Amino acid sequence: MAGGLVALLDDVAAIAKAAAASIDDVGAAAGKASIKAAGVVVDDTAVTPRYVHGFSPKRELPIIRKIAIGSIRNKLLIILPVAMILSQFLPQALPYLLIAGGLFLSYEGAEKVYEALTGGHHEDETETALQDGPEREKAMVGSAIRTDLILSAEIMVISLSSVEDEPFLTRLLVLVVVGILITVLVYGVVAVIVKMDDVGLALAQRKSTVSQRIGRGLVAAMPKVMAVLTVVGIAAMLWVGGHILLVNVGEAGFHWPADRLHGLEHWFGELVHGGFGGVLSWTAGTVASAIVGLILGAIVVLIAHLLPKRKKDTTAH
Repeated sequence: MAGGLVALLDDVAAIAKAAAASIDDVGAAAGKASIKAAGVVVDDTAVTPRYVHGFSPKRELPIIRKIAIGSIRNKLLIILPVAMILSQFLPQALPYLLIAGGLFLSYEGAEKVYEALTGGHHEDETETALQDGPEREKAMVGSAIRTDLILSAEIMVISLSSVEDEPFLTRLLVLVVVGILITVLVYGVVAVIVKMDDVGLALAQRKSTVSQRIGRGLVAAMPKVMAVLTVVGIAAMLWVGGHILLVNVGEAGFHWPADRLHGLEHWFGELVHGGFGGVLSWTAGTVASAIVGLILGAIVVLIAHLLPKRKKDTTAH
């Protein structure tokens, strides 16, 4: 009986070790997938604060909370089931989905570069059609959740591509972990960003000279922080979009672009020995990917701007 108990305890210990190993595997895979999707996460973080611009400070956090809840629903109720079905029954479709996503990111980045150069901007239909109030807030939240759907799809598909060789359950758990983790991270950072100026104003009104200086510094710094976030977001979109395109065009069967990218990275990496060679290799690959993203994105921007004009000219005649 004692021997049977010892054997049972050994079995329980073995099961516990296996479960712990599985959890470690899921955690490691989730971390790897999150890192791979980091460029889109930066873009998501940079895009979201503009949706609370112009609203009362009291409504900023509730709006962010609504968008975050919508983002979780996008990831877990819409994107996750579709991604898992495709990965299980039609995995060959994933490179083409990633190519489409990379092209979209490149287009978004190139469009923002175009707007910066021309001084133009997309006119937000919700801002022009609605005044301040519940209806405008509802429309803005809906617009943000629709934009998030695209960015979340990119994050989830990129994450899935990192674990496509794992068992079904591991892929499922990794995507759930990544979806929740990234949503909390992105909207937590966004909440901090949008409330930082309010914190600065509150500190500036205190009697303490130190608090006042810190408060004024925060208020003065926030426009610069937002400007830096915008630039980083654009760069991330072009880099990630270009890299996704180069790699997944190779996965789809046309290997020349990805081979040229790897060759370029290897050549720069060999220029300098030691750790700096790796940094130089990564920098070269990143710049090359961003240039590819900018060029292809600019082509899509050109087409997108010509089509409405051509349609308008045709209608006029």
